[in-house]
Amino acid sequence: MGKVVMKVFDSILDTIGNTPMVRINRMGDGRNNIFAKLEFFNPGGSVKDRMAKYILEKAEREGKKVDTIVENSSGNTGSAMAMISAAKGYRCLITIPDKMSDEKINLMKAFGTEVVVTRTDVPFDSPESYYSTARRIAEERNAFYPDQYNNPDNIDAHFHSTGPEIYEQMDGKVDVIVAGIGTGGTISGIGRFMKSRNPGVKIIGVDPEGSVFYNYFKTGNTGETHLYKVEGIGEDYLVKAVDFSVIDDIIQVNDRNSFEMARKLASEEGIFAGGSSGSAMYAALEISKEMEGKNIVVIFPDSGYRYLSKIYNDKWMRENGFME
Repeated sequence: MGKVVMKVFDSILDTIGNTPMVRINRMGDGRNNIFAKLEFFNPGGSVKDRMAKYILEKAEREGKKVDTIVENSSGNTGSAMAMISAAKGYRCLITIPDKMSDEKINLMKAFGTEVVVTRTDVPFDSPESYYSTARRIAEERNAFYPDQYNNPDNIDAHFHSTGPEIYEQMDGKVDVIVAGIGTGGTISGIGRFMKSRNPGVKIIGVDPEGSVFYNYFKTGNTGETHLYKVEGIGEDYLVKAVDFSVIDDIIQVNDRNSFEMARKLASEEGIFAGGSSGSAMYAALEISKEMEGKNIVVIFPDSGYRYLSKIYNDKWMRENGFME
């Protein structure tokens, strides 16, 4: 018998990346070509799989002790760290603010991760914040603390994987990239790569109303922050993983527009994406009004399955004033 060649991966971690690029058909305005990079095809369900794998494997190569990981997350990095820890046999603890969906918390627990839920309504430097809580527990347990919000490796991960992938899929024909800003790693890494190939590419950030990035970009001041419902983008302080030098503009999007657009993506395109994908899609359609004949790539970070109890639940939408 001849040798059987099997097309198999050695580990779930080898399936991270190479996510599809899909044309937006019914929701486009006909002025430009809009394409969505569907990052929820990653095995942990979000764009954060790339960064988590990159940071952990770099730390391993450098001989750092990473068998116990403690990180603060709004859910997607937490899920990525949890999945990778399960595959590698590491211990993992994630701190997460109490505004995040139950789906995210239950997913991390399914991977065997310990989850500590903290208060959302406290300043970032409060001892009760999810940042401070993670740092404290990491010290107590002598654990590896990736610190995604301030770690330059977060940017490098997307410079080395997401950026080149987009460039290749689009055959270099990209005019605009639209991406939400959370830690800043995704937009900064993609932005650095795309501008290294074509300085004319426009990089557009998306920020929820109530976050610091829009005001800081426009005025140099962070302005007043307030709570918002959309998850995974926006921040209440200036994190270090944002490279503002590669961002050409930032568009502010409110919760209602984000959630309505996400639900529209599901019902009109068959793309079941999360709330921050709705934010990015809303921004892309706004940008599209100002140009013609361009190729616009929008990053969709995670899936609607993480928000079935929230933005895809009519009762929750009505209770929070997003549906009449």
